[in-house]
Order: sequence, then C-alpha cells, then structure tokens
Amino acid sequence: MVSAAPDDMAFTDSVLDSMTRCIRNSGIEPSEVTMLDRRNAAKTEALVKDSDWVILCGGHVPTQNRFLNEIGLGRILKGFDGLVMGCSAGSMNCAGRVFSHPELPGEALDPHYQRYLEGLGLTDKQIVPHYDQVRGVVIDGLRLFEDVIFPESWRHRFYTFPDGGYIIKKNGRETLHGTAWEISNGKMRQICPENQTYSFMNVVFISPHFPATYSHFCAGLRRNGVNVFGIADTPWHELNEELRSSLTDYYKVGNLEDYGEVYRAVAWFAYNYGKIDWIESNNEYWLEHDARLRSDFNVMTGIKSDSIASIKEKSEMKKYYAKGGIPTARQIKAAEGLKAVKAFTRLTGFPIIAKPDNGMGASGTFKLNSGEELEKWFKDHSDNYSAFVIEEFITGLLVSYDAIFNLDGEPIFENNSVFPTPIMDIVHGNLDTCYWCNRDVPAALRRIGRKTVEAFNVKGRFVHLEFFQLDRDREGLGKKGDYVGLEVNMRPPGGYTPDMMNFAHSTDVFQIWADMVAFGQNRKGEGEQYYCAYASRRDGVAYVKTHDEVMQRYGSDICMCQRVPDALADDLGNMAYIARFKEKKEIERFFSFICKRSD
Repeated sequence: MVSAAPDDMAFTDSVLDSMTRCIRNSGIEPSEVTMLDRRNAAKTEALVKDSDWVILCGGHVPTQNRFLNEIGLGRILKGFDGLVMGCSAGSMNCAGRVFSHPELPGEALDPHYQRYLEGLGLTDKQIVPHYDQVRGVVIDGLRLFEDVIFPESWRHRFYTFPDGGYIIKKNGRETLHGTAWEISNGKMRQICPENQTYSFMNVVFISPHFPATYSHFCAGLRRNGVNVFGIADTPWHELNEELRSSLTDYYKVGNLEDYGEVYRAVAWFAYNYGKIDWIESNNEYWLEHDARLRSDFNVMTGIKSDSIASIKEKSEMKKYYAKGGIPTARQIKAAEGLKAVKAFTRLTGFPIIAKPDNGMGASGTFKLNSGEELEKWFKDHSDNYSAFVIEEFITGLLVSYDAIFNLDGEPIFENNSVFPTPIMDIVHGNLDTCYWCNRDVPAALRRIGRKTVEAFNVKGRFVHLEFFQLDRDREGLGKKGDYVGLEVNMRPPGGYTPDMMNFAHSTDVFQIWADMVAFGQNRKGEGEQYYCAYASRRDGVAYVKTHDEVMQRYGSDICMCQRVPDALADDLGNMAYIARFKEKKEIERFFSFICKRSD
C-alpha cells in the first residue's frame, strides 16, 4: 500500500490496519501487507519488486503526488507485472497528467495552487471520484462542479462516478464499470448507466459508408462507448443517419487510394484525441492500407504490414495451410511460365483454374479446359499473367466457415454458409445467386476452421474462410465429405451474408464484432436458430412468378427484399430475396419459386 499521507504516521498506521482487515474479510489472504510511507521510502524499489499487488491509498492528492514523484514510483512501476489499484486520490494520481481539483479551504482561491500535476502515467483518464459526496460541494464560496470543474473541462475531459464504480485497464483496453458521467466543454453527460460498462477506445474505421451495412459496425462500437473516427471520400451530408450519429469525428479525404491523405487523417485524429487503439475497414480492398496504418501508428491490435501477404496472396496462403496440416488444391504461380504450367497440368489434368494471386471476387477467375485454352489464356494475358496462380480444379460443395475471433484467438461466434453454385459460374453464366446459412456449423468444419485461423495466427478479427467439401475421394486431399482449404478472407463475408447470419441465429453480428473490439467477448448471445436462404433475380430476365406472387407466397418468411447496389450485382444479382425457415427442405422450394425462368 502506498500512503497518501506519508509523514502522518498515526493516520497511515490506521489505514494499514483497516484496509488489511478489509482485504482479509473479502476472502483474500496475503502472506504480507506493507504500507509504503516515509519510514521505508528508501526500500521502494525492493518492496514493489516483491509485491503482487500495489494499492495507491486515498487522501490529499497533492500530498500523495509529491511523495510518488520523490520516490520515483512511476519509473519503478514500468517493470511491474502485478496488479496496481488506485483508491480515491490514488486513482487520480494514476493519470499521466493529474487533475487535482481544490478540496481544502483556501485552495480554490490560492493563485499558487497547482491544479495539474505529473502523475504515474498508468492511464490518460482524469477522474473526479466520490460523485455522490462531492457533487454539491462548495469550497471557498465556489461550487466545485459549476465554478471550478466545468470551466476547466473546456481544455480537458473528466470522468466522475459514485463509489463502487471503477475503471480497469487490461491488455491496453480501458473499461469503465457502473454509473458514470463525462464532463467536457462545460457540460456533463451520463455515459454509462448502473450495472453497465463503457469502453475507452479510439477506433479509426476506414470507409465506414460502404457497404452501407457497415454503419452497423460503427453503431455497435458507439453503443459500447468507443470513440469512432471515420475516414472516407464521401461528403458528411451524404452519410446515412446511423453512421453520422455513430461517429465521434469524421475526416473526408479526396481519394481513399491516396495513402498520404489517409495517413494525415489518422494523424489528425491521434493529435486531437490521443493514441489510436484500433484501425479497421473490414473490407478486403483496404486490408493492405489498414495493415500499413497499424504499422505506422504502432497499433497493436490487428495485422501489420509484415504479415499482410499471408492473407492477401493466394500463393502465400498455401504456406500457412501447410503449416496447419490443412489439405489444399495443388498450385503453381503462372509467373513460372507456360512450360512449367503445362508440366503442372500433366500432374493434375484439366480443367484448371487461373485466378489473381492478390484479388477477390470471381470476375478475374478463369476455368481452362485444355492445353489449347491454356495457351490462349497465356497469350491473352501476356502483359499480366505473372499476377495469377494456377490451381487444380476440385469438384465438391463450396462452403464457408465464418467466425469472429477475439484477441486471445478464441471464437466468440461461428456460422456456416453453403454455396451450391460457385460464384465463378454465376458471374460468367449470368446465373441467379442462391445460397444459405445453416442453422449449425458441422463439427468437422468447425474443427478445420478453427485450425486454419490458428495456423494463420489471426486474432481480433471477423473471418470468412472458404472450403470445398469433396464429392468423391481424392488422393492426397481426403475422402468424400472431407473439407479442403480453398481461400482465407480475413474480413466479414461480402454482400448480405452478415444480415443473413443475424436472421439465421437471431443475433446481431455487427454488435458481436463491436463487443469483441471493446470487451473481448460476445455480449449479444443468440436466439432461435433457422436456415436463412438468399435468392436473386437479374434485370432483363423473365421469371415465372411475379414479385407480387413471391411476396404473397413467402411474405411471412422474407426478412429482407431489396435492390442490390450495382457494384455488387455481378455476384449477387439485381434483386435480393432473403427468407428464413425452420426446415431445410423449404430452401430448394424457395429457390425454385424465386428463380424459375420463363422459357
């Protein structure tokens, strides 16, 4: 224990006695309890080194602050790996810059009284404890809150809460528990109700306006008390209302592709609001930008530049699959040339698949059925074939393992989606998109999905992993029904799949992700389970059933029905119908009713 009155031995001894009894009455039996005061100050470093728990006691803030600086406790605690707890004055002195409001007669009017002191630097939070006791205090004729604290808040942000409330910092994450208020810009607002929590974090969200549903991620963060800073190239007034109300601040750049512009935006947020705790877009297109920003701003949560290739380049992914013992299709880089690829096909046979090494979607993917088609493909791509990889063609059912993992590498939400028609066939054949989310994740898929995430050493992310479920035995890959790794996507699944997960599992994956960021856990839970199916229609195609007939037949089952943005239409069609069912047999009936075309 560290005294707040190091020269008042009688008071210090009484605090030692009462707090020791309090600790033991709560069921904790320490082998030794020591009070650090003037008598043993020379032994500070040794006492801290031998301790598991350091308690900064309450009392007069400036008196304790002087003692802490005299003994160099801030420096000594930098190497301490136990628990540090502050009470009252001790909790105030935990801040790097301590707000020491007047509390004794004469201090409010004393021109030499220092209201800001150098603290221990364990947090940047400046607090006013004992809200119930001090809210109406008048000192030297001045109201403590209205006449002293509120005017100071134009330059600072203070937090006040009653006894029993507390802030805990663990693994860099700070969370407030219990009723609390924030005081800033001369005003006080409640930020946390009784028995709830509030997360102190600064999160930069890149391109939060696209897809439009990504505003839900920001709204979830804001509900958790997180400061959410948006960066995009869209004017503020064009952002949807949910997004505008969720952002603490917004920085419009001229071009999101311009890394220098985005870097300056993040720097501006860091300068005005403090250290950035999390940078994310949840978007495949910006993964490299995100990683570079984390590296440049030393953000420890998330993938950095030195490991981004493992989740962006399909050729690099193979190494990590192999590390985890996960079977995958054989592959060769097209950069090795036509002769090498021909030799590769003598091992695999045709057809083969050519796809971008670094890219997403099916529009740049090609199925080659013969040596002649292979030669033509090389000729047609003479200027960029080195950007592709060639894989053996595997037949089977395309499935996904979708999950949210916390920073400890633990799954806090899992889902399985099934894609009976490959996206490549849909895009190239102008077919209707039909797929569904399962009620449950098959045990074998759950195992290989978790194993894949572990092999790639990815934590604190929403993941979308694609697998083939083999339709026949394949030498070197597995038996019929086994799963083979296809591709990892370290972001949420695209399109409306997150919404489908919500409908299937009666939950809110946007909030689960936000809870993972803020608290490291799933606080949302799940309700009744369903199969959730997606069926699309394309413009210019005649269908047997009209839209009105669809709504009349499935209106009570349909959860969402809307036009698909043009940017997603190649993959998802132009009109989306999403419905949920208790029975799996209803899925095929739904697909047939929606997608049957007129002759």
